[in-house]
Amino acid sequence: MTWTFSALSPLVSMGVAAFLTVAPAAAQSSIELETVADGLSYPWSVAFLPEGGYLITERDGVLKHVDAAGGQTAVEGVPEVFAQGQGGLLDIALDPEFGTNGTIYLTFSQGSVEGAGTSLYKAVVATSPARGYALTGGETIFAGNNRSYGGRHFGSRLAFAPDGHLFMTIGERGEDERAQDPSDHAGSVLRLTRDGAPAPGNPFLERDGYRPEIWSIGHRNPQSAAIHPETGKLWTVEHGARGGDEVNIPEAGKNYGWPVISYGRHYSGGKIGEGTEKQGMEQPIHFWDPSIAPSGMAFVTGDTYPDWRGNLLVGALRGQHLARLELDGARVVAQEKQLGDLDERIRDVRQGPDGYIYVLTDSDDGRLIRLVPGSG
Repeated sequence: MTWTFSALSPLVSMGVAAFLTVAPAAAQSSIELETVADGLSYPWSVAFLPEGGYLITERDGVLKHVDAAGGQTAVEGVPEVFAQGQGGLLDIALDPEFGTNGTIYLTFSQGSVEGAGTSLYKAVVATSPARGYALTGGETIFAGNNRSYGGRHFGSRLAFAPDGHLFMTIGERGEDERAQDPSDHAGSVLRLTRDGAPAPGNPFLERDGYRPEIWSIGHRNPQSAAIHPETGKLWTVEHGARGGDEVNIPEAGKNYGWPVISYGRHYSGGKIGEGTEKQGMEQPIHFWDPSIAPSGMAFVTGDTYPDWRGNLLVGALRGQHLARLELDGARVVAQEKQLGDLDERIRDVRQGPDGYIYVLTDSDDGRLIRLVPGSG
């Protein structure tokens, strides 16, 4: 066996948060859509292999290898998942040294007698002429205690920091108050070593009653995470309820408010918590009202999209578009909707090593789509 390894809509400021009035887009460089792979069953995340091709997770528990021509084969060795509601096989990330160690990381909803929670799986990708792609030596290296019955709010995204440690987001399982309990992984951002242990320097390593893996608390259901290419800081986007989707830059030991403060309302229309701000709780740098149901994000770098360089792209499930956020440092100053005519829920957004932006559409006939700049 061998190893291989446009016009932007104005913002109306509201303190440090803001909402948008979306105006029609003016002329800009066009975007052409190229389908790389179709027939995917509720794809959740994509990773790019250095030799070409893709690894794509499907929510029901299948990991697909997709070659450069769009051919698909299932990868053996994936953990058993709790595939119910929003649960299943979730995010995928390649180890920073994947080219030499072939290691990948998967988040998934893991069932147990205590209910299902969000877990992290580590394995090595191997190939052979007889077996194709397979995972070997796989093990669950972290299991969150956000266990509960039902299929809501598992999170979960992964992002490697410049220091090599791994950020992992976890949802609060639809049980709001758990996001304020530091002894509960639910509704938090974690910072782990590549073996799944609490990372050195975490804010609660020596604090009684706190989980040592936790980086920040007070999150609802973060399904987007990416490292800013210039600052090296983690950015996340999380679902609100009826409005109040948030962009945050989680800092060590900080509390991001859910469900005590929010810019949204309950699905019933009732007020959430104590309002929009409280001492000791952080404000988002941006929020949406009404909700777009965000999932997946990517910063745009390089020269492939000159009009978008430095922007943040966020997928919208309910909103069925790609949100392009123009940034001024850590402020969102304008937004434009993209891909609205696609009429698809956008689950993941990535910039590939080739410089192109890729999106995954969330359906039982999902697609991996490459965005190619046109001439006008």
